[in-house]
Amino acid sequence: MSANPLAVAEPWDLVADGYAEFAPAIMQPFAARALEFASLSRASRIVDVAAGPGTLSLLAARSVAQIDAIDFAESMIARLAKDAAAAGLTNIQARVGDGQELPYESDRFDAGFSMFGLMFFPDRGRGFAELFRVLRPGGTAVVSSWAPIADSPLMRMMFGALTAADPNIQEPQPNFLSLENPEVFESEMRGAGFEAVSIQRHSIALTFADHEEMWETMVRSSAPLELMRHSVSAEEWARRAAVMKTFLAEKYRPNCPLSTTAYLGIGHKPQG
Repeated sequence: MSANPLAVAEPWDLVADGYAEFAPAIMQPFAARALEFASLSRASRIVDVAAGPGTLSLLAARSVAQIDAIDFAESMIARLAKDAAAAGLTNIQARVGDGQELPYESDRFDAGFSMFGLMFFPDRGRGFAELFRVLRPGGTAVVSSWAPIADSPLMRMMFGALTAADPNIQEPQPNFLSLENPEVFESEMRGAGFEAVSIQRHSIALTFADHEEMWETMVRSSAPLELMRHSVSAEEWARRAAVMKTFLAEKYRPNCPLSTTAYLGIGHKPQG
């Protein structure tokens, strides 16, 4: 099993509502780009693996026939179902489940996606293999993973605040065995059977009115922050929160764009 604390459901359950409200500012542009790679039609059936609160599913729902969304965090799926109902979307089937053991028959979907989810799987190979299995011949998979943090000033700012509050939390070091290495990314997709694999780099930039808005976005949508909050007393959390806000006040200039970068892996299941 992975030692990554984000490879289990608890932190994602804790952050579900805030993530649904604030994370789309970061996640939705990547989801929109992923959908462009899949050449979908109104007849398409797609699967959204490790769907979170459904950023991609909700974006795609009005342009495809059916979406099956799955995530291991019950609170994320509950939020997805709630938001789909509120939007009058009836073609999203959301369920709790494991992306490493998908509860779908083989050769079912025209396209499959995993936006910043499969990258955390304890067994990524199994995740890619399951995504491959449930696609119909000729189907397309698009999987996203963050690029190294050095390529993302937004992430560096956020981890800088975390480290200021708790020096035991360090900025993640490059991991060349993870999907942040495009060669590993391509190799793992090909290893699962995908052909014509392409790893595309995509960047976006966010701006915040001031450090307070940036803090609000961070605290409501960050799983690492929620893990910190629940691991310490209320008094210690208040102290750390004050330190982080002071850090952001000192480091962030209002309305200054901060970029973040991801890789999108696109692969195709052979026609047979």
